[in-house]
Amino acid sequence: MNLNGISFPSWKSLAPLIVTVVVALWPTPDGLSPHAWYFFAIFLGCVVGLILEPLPGAVIGLIGVTAAALLAPWVLFSPEQLAAPNFNAANQAFAWAVSGFTNSTVWLIFGAFMFALGYEKTGLGRRISLWLVNAMGRRTLTLGYAVMISDTILAPFTPSNTARSAGTIYPVIRNLPPLYDSHPNDPSMKRMGSFLMWTALASTCVTSSLFLTAMAPNLLAIALTESATGIQVNWGQWFMAIAPAGILLLLLVPLLCYWLCAPEVKAGHEVSDWARDELKKLGALTRKEIVLVLMVVTALLLWIFGGDIISASLVGLVVICGMLLTGIVTWDDILNNNPAWNTLVWFATLVALAGGLSQVGFVHWFGTVVGGQISHFNPLMAMVALVVLFYALHYFFASITAHVTALLPVILAAASGIQGLDMQMFVLLLLPTLGFMGILTPYGTGPSPVYYGSGYLPSALFWRLGAIFGLLFLVVWLAIGMPWLALIL
Repeated sequence: MNLNGISFPSWKSLAPLIVTVVVALWPTPDGLSPHAWYFFAIFLGCVVGLILEPLPGAVIGLIGVTAAALLAPWVLFSPEQLAAPNFNAANQAFAWAVSGFTNSTVWLIFGAFMFALGYEKTGLGRRISLWLVNAMGRRTLTLGYAVMISDTILAPFTPSNTARSAGTIYPVIRNLPPLYDSHPNDPSMKRMGSFLMWTALASTCVTSSLFLTAMAPNLLAIALTESATGIQVNWGQWFMAIAPAGILLLLLVPLLCYWLCAPEVKAGHEVSDWARDELKKLGALTRKEIVLVLMVVTALLLWIFGGDIISASLVGLVVICGMLLTGIVTWDDILNNNPAWNTLVWFATLVALAGGLSQVGFVHWFGTVVGGQISHFNPLMAMVALVVLFYALHYFFASITAHVTALLPVILAAASGIQGLDMQMFVLLLLPTLGFMGILTPYGTGPSPVYYGSGYLPSALFWRLGAIFGLLFLVVWLAIGMPWLALIL
């Protein structure tokens, strides 16, 4: 804000600080130590900052960790810890502040971002999309399946659904509707554009849940869950848990879009002809593309089957080294990959902050309180209630990362206080909803604003389809996921 030449902080900049101060001044709840309450105040202020985004998320996380470390004697350590012999608060505070950078999941995210860079530099991602469109684009319905398959192929290696869908799929499919005289912000959008754009968004929301490495917040959620509960979930466990429901939804999404967002054009050869021409311009597979295919297939096999041989995070670093040695990317490419470095700092600081909630005892206290309130629930009913609550509250978040950071520790704490509840099953029921929930709103996940702004999905249509598909995803997941998890666990 600027008034008579004097700059004042905006309300978005002041809101996180105000929330932190107000919560800190609020009387400490019974059963909770003051330092834990003060830490929670800082954490809550960071969450508000992540939601409003007056600064980049990485900056918010860095400020939060730094503030907590500076105030460690009052917010991070108990009086008993401070009184212990040989306890150096300054060194321990710094060790905690940088602990997120030693988290293996954070480096897995970083490595997977470099996979996406390889797809971009070689053009392999665009080639895959064009190949599928060429093969399946003569009918509108099969074109929808081509879009879905393109996203599915890229998803295991692309931890950003924004990079995958908005950055790779959207630039290809935005060229398709005009070939059928379907234009944005025009009644002709219904001819082809609305169907195609909604199919792409719905598909990426499903693939974001189907694969652990298809969306960075999945990996963050795994790290936060391990920090809060000690439960570890690997790539194979995640996929096995969601495969029946996720694969069914993937197969249904283009058909449902075809019914609920029906295109007026049912068939034609223009799209496949255009894709064929674009493929001719690309020529044959290059050496770099072939090498990258071998690398990503090897990485996927190691992620699935090689957990006892090599860490998943180390696989990512090996592939980075391989791409550098073969010239697929250069060191300057890596240095200039701002999203990757931003995410590294962002997630590392968020992991430390969320882990701090457990360290100071807040999560245990909250779980005891909430668990006591719903302890009379049947454990299965409690699972469903908590999952539905977690899912529906995404209407209030413009970032799945912020959603995870704000609510996941709280929901896990509540579940841990319910006697007889199977935490392993609950974790595998809760976490895969993260991708699904992105369909709810025009701001629900990274690609949403891109498709919303395409001109093919007007506001009323977006919100209506978001509610329908969001409910459908959740119902199918609970109806299939719960019995399946009970069977395999």
